[in-house]
Formats: sequence, structure tokens, C-alpha cells
Amino acid sequence: MIDGTVGMGGHAEALLETTSPGVRLLGLDVDPEAVARAEARLSRYGQRVRLRRANFRDLEPVARAEGIAEAQAVLLDLGVSSLQLETSGRGFSFTGEQPLDMRLDPDADRTAEALLNRLPETELARLLREYGEEPHARRVARAIVRRRPLRTTADLVAAVKSAVPRRAWPRRRHVATRTFQAVRMAVNDEPGALQAALPEAAALLAPGARLGVISFHSGEDRIVKRAFRSLAAAGYAVVEPSPLEPGDDEVRANPRARSAKLRVLERVP
Repeated sequence: MIDGTVGMGGHAEALLETTSPGVRLLGLDVDPEAVARAEARLSRYGQRVRLRRANFRDLEPVARAEGIAEAQAVLLDLGVSSLQLETSGRGFSFTGEQPLDMRLDPDADRTAEALLNRLPETELARLLREYGEEPHARRVARAIVRRRPLRTTADLVAAVKSAVPRRAWPRRRHVATRTFQAVRMAVNDEPGALQAALPEAAALLAPGARLGVISFHSGEDRIVKRAFRSLAAAGYAVVEPSPLEPGDDEVRANPRARSAKLRVLERVP
């Protein structure tokens, strides 16, 4: 099995607990802190687990380097973890004051600060509209440009608040949620990584094996939906019902799961 976004190891642990001792798991993550935490959490499984610091867009070459020709299951859980939001200090959260970093891979070149302070206003508006589905994208982009240079997450929150009329602030989420999501996705090229990973993940599936993708953003869900549809003509089938969404009990226990959608693709035996 391959967990392309191993994070803190929660999904990997569940997979290992429900499979036989002969099943091995390869886990990938670009965040070294996540890999270290997953390694500690999964240590009791010993040789059944192999973790690599890598982006899931490189799924195929990493699997090949590990001697994996086929997998019985591949899982991608998109976005950021609660740990990254709350404790990483890399500016994923709009609460408090942190550096405008937002890199999932701390060794990557471009930070959120560089993106926000250099991109033209029209390109900023496009990113906010496309990745964040921000209805006030043009106004927020204009406010960002006027307030440059932005240095901290508090600077970005202030720009958003100044641009969005108070009457238009959402009730169930922070007014800057969409902007922070869009900037993070752009900094890490998350849509590009997903588009690259999906055909590689499908190609690794053994006959009868499944690929599951959990998305939290309608743009990512559309990428998955379109990729699965195109693969349906090449020996794969979308598992129905699709997508699966969390029930009321799960949302009450974990409010961040409210927008999650799971789509599953199976390689036809």
C-alpha cells in the first residue's frame, strides 16, 4: 500500500491495523516534521513501513526506487493537517502573527511572502479566484498590492478585512480562509502536483486495487473527477457512490472534515 500524504500517520496506522502482517506500506510526505512524527507513530510496525520524504507528484519514481511495481491501495489526503495549521509556525493559519511562509516543504524556494509581494495584481486576483474561489478576489488583490510589503500573516489578514465589506464576511468561516487557502495552494503548486500524481498512482494499481483521493476544495475535486473519468476508458472504474462525504456525527467530532470528499478509482481485474 502507498500513502502519498502520510502526514502524522493516522491513515497509515488505520490501513496497517486492518491488513495482514504480510502487507507493507510506503509513506510519502514533503514535510520533514510530518515524516518524523509518522515514523514515531508507526514504529511498532517495524519493517512493514518505509517512509520517504518526497512529494506525491514523484510517486512513480519513488515507488520504483523502493522496488514497488504494483500496489493494492494508494491513498492521497490533500491539503494541510491540523498539526501544520496549529503548530508549524509557517503561516498556514490566519490566527496569531506568523511569517508568510506557507511552504509544505521548508526547503522549497518560493514563500508566500515572495508571491504576495511580487505577483502583479491581475495574477493575484486570478489565483484567489481560481484556487480560493474568493468572490472578492479583485478587491483583495488590490488591497494586497496597496499594502505591500506584507511580512506576516497578520498583514495578510488585515488586507483581506480591509477589502471585503463587513456585511459580506462569512458566518461559519474566517473572512481570510479562502485567501490563505489560495496562497498556500499556489506556493506549493498543489493543483499541479495532483494532476501529475493521479495518472502515476493509477498506473501503480494492481488488478482489483484501488486509488482513493480525499479533497477539501472544489477545484481539487474537479481535477480528481476529470482524471478518473478519463481513466475510465483505460481499464479503470469509478467506485460508486462518488464522492463519499462525511456524515453529521463525523462533522460534529471533526468540523474540519465538513468539506471533505472521497473519490475512489478501481483498476478493473
